[in-house]
Amino acid sequence: MNKPATIDFATATAINIPTAAPVQALHDLVPGEARDSLLAVHDVLRRELPQGQLATYEAGGGSCSVLPPELLSRSTVTVVDIDEDQVRNNTYADEAILGDVQTYSFGRETFDLVICYNVIEHLPHVDAALLNFRDALKPGGMILIGAPNPRSLSGVVTKYSPHWFHVWFYRNIRGIKDAGLPGEPPFPTFFHPLVTLPRLAAFAAANGLEMIYRREVESPRYPEMRRRKPLFATLVDAGASMLNAVLPRGTDVRRGDYHVILRKS
Repeated sequence: MNKPATIDFATATAINIPTAAPVQALHDLVPGEARDSLLAVHDVLRRELPQGQLATYEAGGGSCSVLPPELLSRSTVTVVDIDEDQVRNNTYADEAILGDVQTYSFGRETFDLVICYNVIEHLPHVDAALLNFRDALKPGGMILIGAPNPRSLSGVVTKYSPHWFHVWFYRNIRGIKDAGLPGEPPFPTFFHPLVTLPRLAAFAAANGLEMIYRREVESPRYPEMRRRKPLFATLVDAGASMLNAVLPRGTDVRRGDYHVILRKS
């Protein structure tokens, strides 16, 4: 693999990066459990992160940040992404690196925070990425992970359906007309075993990472569907309710996403 190219945003105009574009915050989700959990994550980060300037690594960072504006404003942000279009679309990073988060390594104890949001499901070697993140963290530093639950209804459909169906869903149900174009989601999904939350928790504990926040939430696709395609959403909800009725008590196959925060010992 060639050495990843580094894009310095001081020369952004030379590579046509829209530096004046506003940062889209992921907490602008439609109201629902996922949005509520992400706001709770923000509270944990405000409380637990050190005061002053922060060194933040966004693994797979694209055109929007999961950080609330007040934390983003005091962060020096480094983004690594394997997709050149995603790197070019980024408007808020201080340094953007074209590279693979599974193999790209920084100096030890470099960052206060690593963010890996909607990324690990796309990686064939999640274990390598997580160990890279851990090594790059300062003692007490944190990793924020947002990911889909492979055991949910949406996770099973995503895992076993072809990629063209994902593109169709994004375009026709979610209303994202550019879906599937270069640099635009959905991206191919691997679902490494460590994406499953109990296995992720066990791996973290075995490698010096304490899980200080964990919440499974209804996928934001459900409130989106209820708003945009109510008839389709009614059919999906009915199917989910039937599955819940035959599965062990307390199971809800609509809990298609989770947020965790891991802290380095």
